[in-house]
Amino acid sequence: METHTGDKQYKCAECNFTTVRKEALKDHLTRHTGEKLFRCETCGFRSAYKQSLSQHMIRHTGDKPHKCDQCEYSATTKYCLKRHTVKHTGEKPYMCRECGFRLAYRSNLSKHMRTHTGEKPYKCTECDFKTSLKDSLRRHTARHTGEKPYMCDKCGYRTAHKSSLSYHMTRHTGEKPYKCDQCDFKTNTRDGLRRHKARHIGKKPYMCGQCGYRAAEKNILSKHIKTHDTGEKRYKCALCEYSSAYNRNLVSHMAKHTSEKPYMCGECGYRTAIKYNLAKHMRTHTGEKPYKYSLCDYSSTRKGKLDIHMTNHTGEKPYMCDECGFKTADKHYLTVHMRTHTGEKPYNCSFCEYSSVFKQSLVRHITNHTGETPFLCEECGFGTASTSSLVRHIRKHTGEKPFKCDQCDFTAVDTRSLKRHKVKHSINKCM
Repeated sequence: METHTGDKQYKCAECNFTTVRKEALKDHLTRHTGEKLFRCETCGFRSAYKQSLSQHMIRHTGDKPHKCDQCEYSATTKYCLKRHTVKHTGEKPYMCRECGFRLAYRSNLSKHMRTHTGEKPYKCTECDFKTSLKDSLRRHTARHTGEKPYMCDKCGYRTAHKSSLSYHMTRHTGEKPYKCDQCDFKTNTRDGLRRHKARHIGKKPYMCGQCGYRAAEKNILSKHIKTHDTGEKRYKCALCEYSSAYNRNLVSHMAKHTSEKPYMCGECGYRTAIKYNLAKHMRTHTGEKPYKYSLCDYSSTRKGKLDIHMTNHTGEKPYMCDECGFKTADKHYLTVHMRTHTGEKPYNCSFCEYSSVFKQSLVRHITNHTGETPFLCEECGFGTASTSSLVRHIRKHTGEKPFKCDQCDFTAVDTRSLKRHKVKHSINKCM
């Protein structure tokens, strides 16, 4: 009856919070005290709320009692199931007044609106970091505290983020619960499905307020906006003067100081300092190309290559050189291009005075000193110093020619062959 009368007799002495339930007030008070009374006996996870502990325990039991009556999906909570059923109804009652973008959830509309307003209400108390998303702030603060309360009970992996643990567990189970309703695509993350659908329908709800550039994904827009920035690079190396706008670049850089490469390929002995690089490398052995474009037959081992390929259809080239007007679809290509103006050759050989504009050129050069050819073809034993050379070689066995001319039926095993072919069309036009 209290829900009808609106009588909230339980009041917090620290703030204006009121509630109809005594238990709710008890849970609320822990926000002021910071006390976490409820503890998981399996992994040590602690929470201020009993309900949070109950939801956490399901991760150990694997129990998903809430099942969808239209597909095989099952969830740990009623809330997750409710959000899932919207996929079947297609209902999107919340619309952005700025761009017409529609969403199924009101909370997501609030987040979307910040892409227009630029509002960043969530602020770190330890540094100047600001963000538009509460989850982003929580992930950021974990860098200050170092706390990693979420642990995998199969391999001991620990993380500061609940979502990261969920993603990690799919590596053990092989589960890909998120399925595209328009094709056979499956993925183990909700964001992966969202990005796939954005490419599938060509929708680009995120717009740059400075130049009008539009993107299908928020993180792509964030990268683009940094091309307008003043060059702020807040991730700084403690051992040298290197700095970067991206944390992942700093992580890669630090490996150069330690020379530690803990991740090794069991097939060929390739080693790397970055776990993600090993995952990319393994695709040279498996042939897996998980990044597919819905408008043609193109597929790639890397998301970055797919993004670049998509510009062949759209013609977009958002990165421009201020010196000569050169435009490109890939930020990395712009960085490399700028070296033609500066004369910079950052990749230096430790055996001789050779230096190069390109990292891959240095890798190939060093094999002249070491003679190392770690990448081997299983068909004929051919050895090479680079994965790209091995991929091109394997196509001689498979007959695959993925690069197609847009002016005739010619196909090629690599981009260089395709470029040489296209020169013929240019010559014929001139004649």
